[in-house]
Amino acid sequence: MSEKLNKIRSYEEIQPLFFHGMCLMFGGFGGVGSPPSLIKCILEWGIRDLTIIGNDTGFPHIGIGQLIADNRVKKVIASHIGSNPIAGTLMSEGKLEVEFSPQGILAERIRAGGVGLKGILTDIGVDDPYLNKGKRVINLDGGSYLFESALTSQVGIVFAKKADPFGNLIYDKSARNTNPLVAMAADITIVEAEEIVETGELDPEEVVTSGVFVDHIVPSKGVDWKWIWE
Repeated sequence: MSEKLNKIRSYEEIQPLFFHGMCLMFGGFGGVGSPPSLIKCILEWGIRDLTIIGNDTGFPHIGIGQLIADNRVKKVIASHIGSNPIAGTLMSEGKLEVEFSPQGILAERIRAGGVGLKGILTDIGVDDPYLNKGKRVINLDGGSYLFESALTSQVGIVFAKKADPFGNLIYDKSARNTNPLVAMAADITIVEAEEIVETGELDPEEVVTSGVFVDHIVPSKGVDWKWIWE
């Protein structure tokens, strides 16, 4: 199988794709659906000064929150940080820059980045001095709208239930969350797959993310977030 069709890699092969000061987008909601093995590798590799983009900051010991707890992150773009008290403390101390974006708007900004748009228009927050601070207000058809810029990243990390060698992906229920959007919006998309199957084994009707959006696949070493909501 050619390299273009077989994207399965070792963790050592993808390590050079991560570097200090990079912009990293991640899938996950409260840690569920975040790629745990990739996050642990980023910690082990000592990557720091990250700008991260995702729904939230997870928990201090689970999900992307581990990077924040270890002071590896300089800026967060997220919908909330409430489940990670360390993120709140660092923000209050001026050690972590946080850009809040309402959850639906955040998802649409990522989607816009994935489909090549420059941004979206929304009336959400147009009258809120915190949400509209520094943003363009556009008048259109008698209404006022905020221009919300699209979001992209240098690398996106995604978790999938199943993947084939080309990178077609199936997700597991709510662990799907923002993963399909992240897969589209990154310059380089790396998938941590719980199971890798042979080409042709996936039901095309169940595939959510096409392999055209995926650059590299690594086998998961196991998840650490299933029990959070139990």
